Parts: sequence; C-alpha cells; structure tokens
Amino acid sequence: MDAQQIMVLFLGLGTLLATALVLGELARRLNQPAVLGEILAGVLLGPTVLGWLAPSFTAFLFPSTGSGAVALNGLTTLAITLFLLVAGIEVDLSTVWRQGRAVLWVGTAGTVVPFALGLIAAWCLPSWLGRGEHGDGRIFALFFATALSISALPVIARTLMDLSLYRSDLGMVIVAAAVLNDLVGWVVFAVILSLLGTPTGHGLGVGYTIALTLGFTALMLTAGRALIHRSLPWIQAHTSWPGGVLGFALAIALFSAAFTEWIGVHAVFGAFLAGVAIGDSPHLREHTRTIISDFVSFIFAPLFFASIGLNINFVARFDVVLVLLVLVLACVGKIAGCGLGGWLCGMSSRESWALGFGMNARGAMQLVLGLLARQYGVIDERMFVALVVMALVTTMMTGPAMQRLLKLKKPRRLAGFMHARMFLNPIPARGREEAIRVLTQAASSLYGLAQDQIEQAVLDRERTMPTGMGSGVAVPHARIEQLAAPLVAAGISRDGIDFNAPDGEPAQFIFLILTPQHDDGAQLEILADIAGMFRDVHMRDKVLNVKGYTELLALMKANTRQTSS
Repeated sequence: MDAQQIMVLFLGLGTLLATALVLGELARRLNQPAVLGEILAGVLLGPTVLGWLAPSFTAFLFPSTGSGAVALNGLTTLAITLFLLVAGIEVDLSTVWRQGRAVLWVGTAGTVVPFALGLIAAWCLPSWLGRGEHGDGRIFALFFATALSISALPVIARTLMDLSLYRSDLGMVIVAAAVLNDLVGWVVFAVILSLLGTPTGHGLGVGYTIALTLGFTALMLTAGRALIHRSLPWIQAHTSWPGGVLGFALAIALFSAAFTEWIGVHAVFGAFLAGVAIGDSPHLREHTRTIISDFVSFIFAPLFFASIGLNINFVARFDVVLVLLVLVLACVGKIAGCGLGGWLCGMSSRESWALGFGMNARGAMQLVLGLLARQYGVIDERMFVALVVMALVTTMMTGPAMQRLLKLKKPRRLAGFMHARMFLNPIPARGREEAIRVLTQAASSLYGLAQDQIEQAVLDRERTMPTGMGSGVAVPHARIEQLAAPLVAAGISRDGIDFNAPDGEPAQFIFLILTPQHDDGAQLEILADIAGMFRDVHMRDKVLNVKGYTELLALMKANTRQTSS
C-alpha cells in the first residue's frame, strides 16, 4: 500500500468507527441495543444513503477494489473473529448442568421446533425466502433452519441483567438453554460450511472436514478446556497483568480460528470454541473477562457491524413480504418451541411465554451467520436484509415483552434523574437548611419550578424526621404536586453537614429527591439505589474524589452494571 491508500484506509476506518460509536451510544440512550446504531452507521455511510447522495465520495472513502479494500476486509474479518471469542467467553457450560431437566426440555424444544419449521419452509419456498442463485437447496434449508434456531446469548444476558432477572431461576434456565442453543447451532453451521466445499489448502474431502470439525469441538471442550484451566494460574503468576492473560486468550483464539479456517470451516467457529474453553475456567478473573469484552465490544464489534451496511443498499434490497415472512417464522418457531419446553418442565403459562420471548432475541449472532451465508452464495441480498431486520426486531421486542408478561417494572435508577447543572461539587453550604436551599434553587432554576414552595416542602419533611441515612449520606426529599417525573439534585461536602444520621456521622453526600405527588414507588426505588451504591466504603471514596458530573455518572453506571450481574 502506498501513502495515499494508507491515508484513505485510516480515514475510512476512523469515520466508520466514530459514526458507529456515536450512533451506538444514541441507541443506548433510547433504551435500544447498541448494535442497532452501529448497523445504522454502515447504512448511512454505505450505498443506501451516502452512496446515493455522494457516490464518488463513498467510493473514495470505502473502495471496493485494490489494497485498501483487502485491508478493510481483513480488519472486519479479524473483528468478527474476536467478537465470536467474546461470545464464547460468555458461555458458562456449568450453568447447563446445574439447571438439569429444565434446560434439557427448553433447550431441546427451543432448538428442534424452530429448526424443523425453518427446514420445512426453506425446502418448500426457496425462491420466496431468497435462496442464492447458485445455492444448493439442501444447504440453504439447513442454513435457514439454523438461523431460526440460534439465540443471541450476549443480548439475552444483557436483557436479563437490565430486568434484574439474571440470577433468578427463570433467568438461569434461559441463559443455560441459550448456551445449549449456541453450541448446537454453531456446530451445525460449521458442518454446513464444510458441505459448501469452500476452497482450502488441505485438499480433504467433505467427510474428513466434518469429522475434523466434530473432533476439534470435542477436543476443545474437554482436553483443551482442561489444559487452558491449568495454564491460566501459571500465566497470571509469571506475566504482567492483564497483558499476559489478554495475549494468551487472543493467541489461543487466533490459533483456533486458523485451524478451523484451514479445515474448511470459517475462522469464527474456532474463535467461538476458544472463547468457550477460556471463559469456562474459574481462574479467569472477572476483571480480565471485562477487559477482553470491552476491548472487543467498543472497538472491533462496532467496526464489524458498521461494515455490514457498506456493501448493500438496504432500500433497494428491502422486500416487505420476505421480511415479514422471516420475522413471523422466527418468532413463532422460537417462542412456541421454548414455551412448550417450559410448559413440559412444569412452568406456569406466564413463565413459559416469558421464557419463549426471552429466548427469541437473535441479535448479533444472526448477523454473523447471515453475512457468512451471503459471502458463500447460500442466500441473496434480499434474504440478508430480512435477517438483519429480524435480528434487530427480535432483540428490541424481548425486554418489553418479558416485562409485560411477568408484570415487571424496570427499577428506576439514580442516574436517570440527575443533570450536570444539578450536581454541586463542592456544595456551597455549611448547614442542613442552607444545603436544602442551595439544592432546591438548582432544581427549580433548571425546571422552572417554584423554589420557595419546594424548599418549604423539603424542610417540613426534614423537621418531621431527619433524612440522614448514615455512612455519610443524606436524602432530603419531598413529593411535589406539579412534578411530572422525579428529579434529583446532588451535592458533595468534604467537611460534612449534620443531617442527624443514626450513626452520628455528618453527611458528605446530599441527594435532594423530588417526586410526583402520586408516584408511590419512585422515591423508594431511588432511595434503594442510593443505599446500595454507598454501602461500599470504596465507592464512597471514589465519589468523594470525582472532579465533575461526568465522572460521577460513569461511577453510577459502572455500579449499576456490577449489581445487575
């Protein structure tokens, strides 16, 4: 590559990554999965939008031929391989065994029913379902059946954490069944890839490739898993942390990816098996697991998902009938199959339906399968677009459907009701009433409320019963008639302010909580979140030393993730 090509490559990568991260964060703010924004970034920068408005600029930024195109393709292949490493690390094999009979019923029914439905539909309606022009009918049917039967374990786990169901009995059954689905689905898909007869350098027949695939799977989940488990303590003891373990994990993933690519199966399958073997070891520290996940999820995964939209015109290839057909088949097969499994193992009808919707999330895993199938000519671009839409819609509907079925109410968190202009560090007050006055002024000026009335309501409540919680925290609060939603103002006092706490300690963290008059639960939920956050002395020290609102918000969100998981 010459200097011009290197410049264009870096410019394109930077544009793609920045756009994906911005839109991914926007999706999170709207309570949607980040992958939705990341795919949208590729749609905007690809032929669907930018390619239509400025085709010459798109061709310059993302060339389709030459060294730059090869380099970009290599980076996205590495990205998808590392993403499957992270997906494998999140698989907990021991969870499958612990759940026993329930997982067997749910996992089996949740795989067999959608697989059978997809197989029949693809065999009977291949042209309707977008079989590739040169695709074999049997391979297409197997692919479509596999795509309908696999769940998206990372998405499911995140949804259960958000709903505070991850550690519940229902949550563990869903996670364990999703693990079983993923393992079976990826083994089947690996066999499909070997049946395609993709060009490789080993010259072995299809039978040898299938045998090597199954043998490598068994080896990695038994002897390979045990060897990695024994190696991790030595690596942690003799290498710098976390670089030693991180390098070891990536090296194992790349070696496994190279082997599966060599035998005629895509590299992603090897990386997935490596992730399962590495992640199942209790010697892998949780913090190291998080570092690997963050390293991939915030750099490589956005690049991969954004790159999906660079080569396809989603408007031109959008087939309404095909999209609806794929979506209906996917939802009916997975929800009915998993719901049936839940009912057979003794769950109530409400829990069985919730389990079905919980397993219905497809997310990123279907995008990986769909992209590989399109590359090998198994499906056409219409079918690929339909799979992308199906993956996104099923992911978006999982959380709300489970909330409605189980009659859950998502807990309201402190971070959701604060604002940078209502965080005072340090708070300019020395006494209790002065602190309340300053905080009510901050809240009323931002939201146009009557400051005198709010201050009087808070003071009246304070005089009735002091709001010092102990551990350096005070929570003056009141219910306000004109409020439509809760709001929280906060201040930090290094010297502390006396709020008559039970432990006699002055309050260094003062949270003014204002809630609507008839919202009974908001105040209790926010108070519970504050109490849980400041129970840890290390958390209190971190909050006391924040420099601004952004650091405080980051700490609160990190605490929420830890307590949810």
